Amino acid sequence: MPFHRLTPAMRDLLQRIRRANRTPMHLMDAADARRHYDASAEILDLPRAPLARVENLHVPVAPGVARAARLYAASTETGLPVLLYLHGGGFTVGSLETHDSLCRQIALHSGAAVVALDYRLAPEHRFPTAVEDAWAGLQWLAGPGSAALGLDGTRLAIAGDSAGGTLAAVVAILARDAGLKLALQALITPGTTAHADTASHAVYAEGFLLEKAGIDWFFDQYIDRAQRSDWRFAPLAAEDLEGVAPAWIGLAECDPLVDEGVAYGDRLRLAGVAVDLEIWRGVTHDFIKMGRAIPEARRAQQALGEAVRAALAPG
Repeated sequence: MPFHRLTPAMRDLLQRIRRANRTPMHLMDAADARRHYDASAEILDLPRAPLARVENLHVPVAPGVARAARLYAASTETGLPVLLYLHGGGFTVGSLETHDSLCRQIALHSGAAVVALDYRLAPEHRFPTAVEDAWAGLQWLAGPGSAALGLDGTRLAIAGDSAGGTLAAVVAILARDAGLKLALQALITPGTTAHADTASHAVYAEGFLLEKAGIDWFFDQYIDRAQRSDWRFAPLAAEDLEGVAPAWIGLAECDPLVDEGVAYGDRLRLAGVAVDLEIWRGVTHDFIKMGRAIPEARRAQQALGEAVRAALAPG
């Protein structure tokens, strides 16, 4: 096992997690997994930064269906650009609360208004419901939503981590197809392949936080095996990526998903899309939410925020 690749801080953190001996999610039902994740997701995050504007709202995503969302902004001025944020959690766990600290940091570093969307989760809402909710949320922000919130919907970006990174990549393709201009797609440790079969899935299958058993469980909650080649689940399978939004891709070296993140960046570049890709060495999946414990998290948050700021700058 390539544990020697881990930074000392990351290795120490994984040892502490192992000593805690918590029941893994794949041995729980979805409801218990959500409660577990909600209780533990921000333990390693930075304290929730105070912001000038934090506002709970609801976003229409389907006829008669509105989902909770939360707006974060470091300023109360009107006309701020907008970033739609989609949380990770294997399409099964995660909420506005689990990613509150991260969204606050992105708002601080970017100067944009960050709108986090609580899209519907599996197994109650299986594929492609999460895609449909995310796409509806972006359309709402590009249309009446931004105006209602006093934001500039013409300067619009999308971001997400893990499963949320997958959704962000997919929605960027849908935006391209609909003629909706995005300034940036920011993908943090995204999943992009159909069958979790890259080399990094074998190398980092156990002992590196996100494990094979957990990935298999998340996939089973969300999507039938026969559907997994659908590009809305595996954007690397999309036929054409030309013309999608420029990408910022942040990856972790010791992550089962690292190879598919690199492969997606390569596909985007081959399609003529501008890509800024960085691999943070010696850290695992979900590292960007570990700002109390590892410096790479804080550096990645700042890099992401600066990329969003530059992409959404006027003119």
